[in-house]
Amino acid sequence: MITFMSSLIKKRFRGFLPIVVDVETAGFNAKKDALLEVAAVNIIMNEDRTIAKEDVWHEHILPFKGANLDEDALAFNQIRPFHPFRFALEESDAMHKLSDFVKDKISNSGCQKAILVGHNASFDHSFLLAACQRHNIKFMFHSFSTFDTATMAALALGETVLAKALKVSKIGYDANAAHSALYDAKQTAKLFCHIINHTHYKT
Repeated sequence: MITFMSSLIKKRFRGFLPIVVDVETAGFNAKKDALLEVAAVNIIMNEDRTIAKEDVWHEHILPFKGANLDEDALAFNQIRPFHPFRFALEESDAMHKLSDFVKDKISNSGCQKAILVGHNASFDHSFLLAACQRHNIKFMFHSFSTFDTATMAALALGETVLAKALKVSKIGYDANAAHSALYDAKQTAKLFCHIINHTHYKT
């Protein structure tokens, strides 16, 4: 159900609903390298008209058939793609679930479309778009626009690296938990909210 407060976020972002996303992958090529993990965080507006993170969606994903698994990328993120305790979903199932999550949040907000928020957002956007195209799933975000917290942090905080931007904003960053899509999405959401909430704007 759309409430007065939920409808305010529609006004704040021109009808777009920001949803923060982070992905972990087996390389840098969205068409060839495996998508291994996705996390998404919904953004809401509070009574004081600040924004905050709300619900979180997260899944581990099995490499699609024929996907490239770059050894350097796997060594960096410490993911073992076929480990049984990952309880990973097929990529098509994960994208359908993400689509349902996004659609539900759009419906509750009264927004027309979701817009992906990410740190170096074009990377996350490209991998999700490629995954949806592989399975003929309608893309759940704006097809080309994103909100990039690396750019926002450069303007607001003088930093582009996520860990450094979080340190400057006094949010904090645990290097031992880094490179998990779930952790990075939550911290990116906190950074996005911090920057927006400290920007002078009247709805």
